[in-house]
Amino acid sequence: MGYFNCSTLKTKTVTDMSADTKIAELLTELHQLIKQTQEERSRSEHNLLNIQKTHERMQTENKTSPYYRTKLRGLYTTAKADAEAECSILRHALDKIAEIKSLLEERRIAAKMAGVYSDSDPPRKTMRRGVLMTLLQQSAMTLPLWIGKPGESPPPLCGATPASSDYVAKQGDKVAARVKAVDGDEQWILAEVVSYNHSTNKYEVDDIDEEGKERHTLSRRRIIPLPQWKANPETDPEALFSKDQLVLALYPQTTCFYRALIHTPPHRPQDDYSVLFEDTSYADGYSPPLNVAQRYVVACKENKKK
Repeated sequence: MGYFNCSTLKTKTVTDMSADTKIAELLTELHQLIKQTQEERSRSEHNLLNIQKTHERMQTENKTSPYYRTKLRGLYTTAKADAEAECSILRHALDKIAEIKSLLEERRIAAKMAGVYSDSDPPRKTMRRGVLMTLLQQSAMTLPLWIGKPGESPPPLCGATPASSDYVAKQGDKVAARVKAVDGDEQWILAEVVSYNHSTNKYEVDDIDEEGKERHTLSRRRIIPLPQWKANPETDPEALFSKDQLVLALYPQTTCFYRALIHTPPHRPQDDYSVLFEDTSYADGYSPPLNVAQRYVVACKENKKK
């Protein structure tokens, strides 16, 4: 059974219904785009097969005649056009997915503000530790990969690319937040933005691990927005932290960020960073390499080693 505010039955508002309708429409459009992608790919495969056969005939005859050159030029021109058409459909599909995710996030935030929860997204204070860790892992895995056009630079908040100086994180965004711990020490925690006051330039954030227990009011310098896209090491390596660079990384199975050195950057889009956390219990002052997803690695503002 789900979690309901004041023990009342959960009812869908007009906003909920319109969001559901919009999501259903987008899913239908996405399905059509996927079908178009498959149809486009089937057409292009015939042309690619012709290219392969033409090259094989040229090797058999051991010559490159004007006829073959003209034929290949035409086949490659068609192949390029086919690839561009498929790319356009895929980009359109990615836009639909982003729109669906945005609507789902808006609905989640609205439900949270109203105190209405579901089995799939219960309040953090009632959530088992393992469930929270699974949700954080899913968030990292589903972070979209930035796929730019040829010559296009990765945008702010793609991988290691920092946010612009005037950037303000939105309600519901996940951030690294520097707060005072119970013992008085300061630490970086994973938090969710509740609001931003433009008059005071301060955020209100909830500790992702202690929702409903304590809300923190923090200045902008105590907030680091998390990446909104994964950087592709194969096309945009400059958008990744480099080896030996100092970062803040989410320690595995926790909701706290600690200082670390990049041991190995990702080599493939699905790879994590390998990092060395600062740890005085080891002779060299660093832990053995541990994997941390791109989603949870941000620039460290303090360069001096503690």
